[in-house]
Amino acid sequence: MAKEKDKGKDVQPEEGGGGKKKLIIIIVAAVILLAGAGAAVYFLFLKKPPEEEKPKNEQVEMVQPPAKEEADIGPMVDIKQFIVNIISKDSTHYVKASLTLELSDEAAQEEVNKRMPQIRDAILLLIGNKTFEEVQDLQGKKQLKAEIKSKINSFLRTGRVRHVYLTDFVVQ
Repeated sequence: MAKEKDKGKDVQPEEGGGGKKKLIIIIVAAVILLAGAGAAVYFLFLKKPPEEEKPKNEQVEMVQPPAKEEADIGPMVDIKQFIVNIISKDSTHYVKASLTLELSDEAAQEEVNKRMPQIRDAILLLIGNKTFEEVQDLQGKKQLKAEIKSKINSFLRTGRVRHVYLTDFVVQ
């Protein structure tokens, strides 16, 4: 009988310990379920959805200058045709060009006419220091026009060059 009592004692604690393990597993599962349910309630009902940026229906209005500004063209001075050798590695290339300068006022026109040899010299030197590749494409021509305008404006005293127009430009 002593053996049966020992066996009974051994069996009962195992059942009690197994019951505690089941209870812990049930509690952990319940906590996980409650946490999941709480998270679901939060994300579905309580959390506000992120505000979507509504595309603004803005219409871009084209700004057109008044007709008076369009007609406000300054005096023009033509620079006669000239031929300049340009830098080239493989063969001889040259530029044949004619320009027109748009000036700010009549006083600038008088000064440009008086300084025409100085202006032609500056233009010849600028173009002569360009390579064939630089003056061949559109970007190079725009750059050249900007450099000519800047150079001429650097020595004009009574007015300014507004724009430089290439009226004839051949690269060969």
